[in-house]
Amino acid sequence: MIGDKVVAAMKRQGPPGEFRSNLHRGGQASAVKITPQERATAVKAAKTLGLNVCGVDMLRSEQGPVVMELNSSPGIEGLERASGKDVASLMIEFLERNAKPHKTRTKGKG
Repeated sequence: MIGDKVVAAMKRQGPPGEFRSNLHRGGQASAVKITPQERATAVKAAKTLGLNVCGVDMLRSEQGPVVMELNSSPGIEGLERASGKDVASLMIEFLERNAKPHKTRTKGKG
């Protein structure tokens, strides 16, 4: 998620006999087309936590998408490889467009 947009999505599959699909544990990643319901669920989850940049891990179920976790500092290497998108550049562009100077309320001395 970057802003209010899902910019890329991937499916992870664990190796045979392994329930974990982490890429560093031998899982495989591939691009996946998400449904409108999955997209809306990801956007709502990120907005609920006030995250402008995050990874949303979901499972597909018979009842619809289930959010497993949100990552406020998402790993993007596997996502970029699977999707073919330059997610890092999209993140930087978003942050440059939306960065605003702010003043702190504390007054330091020294």
